[in-house]
Amino acid sequence: MAGKREGGAPPPAAAGDARPTLKTIAFMTGLGVTTVSRALKDAPDIGEDTKRRVQLIARQVGYRPNRAGVRLRTGKTNVISLVLNTDEQLMGFISDIISGVTEVLAPTPYHLVLTPYSSRSDPMDPVRYVVETRSADGIIISQTRPEDARVRYMSEHGFPFATHGRTETGIEHPWHDFDNVVFARLAVERLIARGRRRLALLAPSPALTYHRHMTAGFAEGVVEGGVTDIPFATAWVDQPIEEIRRQAARLLARQTPPDGIVCGSGSAAIALVNAIEESGLRLGRDVDVVTKQSTQLVRMFRRELLVVDEDFRLAGRELARAVLARIDGQAAEALQTLAVPTAVVGGEDEGAVAPTQARAALSS
Repeated sequence: MAGKREGGAPPPAAAGDARPTLKTIAFMTGLGVTTVSRALKDAPDIGEDTKRRVQLIARQVGYRPNRAGVRLRTGKTNVISLVLNTDEQLMGFISDIISGVTEVLAPTPYHLVLTPYSSRSDPMDPVRYVVETRSADGIIISQTRPEDARVRYMSEHGFPFATHGRTETGIEHPWHDFDNVVFARLAVERLIARGRRRLALLAPSPALTYHRHMTAGFAEGVVEGGVTDIPFATAWVDQPIEEIRRQAARLLARQTPPDGIVCGSGSAAIALVNAIEESGLRLGRDVDVVTKQSTQLVRMFRRELLVVDEDFRLAGRELARAVLARIDGQAAEALQTLAVPTAVVGGEDEGAVAPTQARAALSS
């Protein structure tokens, strides 16, 4: 009869009838279910040849652990929840973060689940839901605030997590961040080296921790360089692009407009360029802009833009490693990484000077 072995015994999971199970692999290898289970877990008491054979068959038949069964046996979900603001686009930010996280999770039993929220909702809601329902084993969050209630809540509940960005809560926790102090200082150096004397900063929202970092670096560079800070507190990179463009047009229409702008995101830089050109000014001649970029699309848009690379895929990888290590019980203090930018790219053929000369200009 079709679908039966010789002797009349049906295979544990006939093709198309059910998802492959441990019994399926045991049937195909001639091993016991316990041996198969331990081989898939890379148990040290199982021979390497047996492990390779079992793992090969598991890949060939498309075996995936039953997550409900895993949770019943171990109390774990094998899920990492990435909690993201769906408004947080920033030139591919979401796709790059997801790509980095999944790259690290791919060889592990863990799966990524995106838990979205919008700027119109409370960012605590998705975190509270995941923690209370135990629908994941770890959480990754972004857009951290100095006194971030999410960090305090997860710490008090002993829930493993990692943050994209630092806090000032006094709580040690895993994080990965971009050094926005160094970014802003590098940007100011390059603008001064290109002869710019009136500088403005388009920073992140004042509610976010990295706003403090970026404004501190900018202020240090401006003071040390002896140039003028043109206040631009009516706009920030998290606003809609049309609002940034409108506020930038007003900035450029002032009696004393900036001739150099430091911008905290690539998408906001596009709005700045639009305002510059609509004001009858020429980018690179009348006004220089130094901006972060996470994709080459920024300089493809306007070659005159000066850019500092920020790697969101790297951020995703570091955050995934940190939350997995925290789940395994590693100390939070050992799971904190900082990406430090080293250069401003662009403008070399348009009158810019070497970085050493820029630093000399700052100190003169």
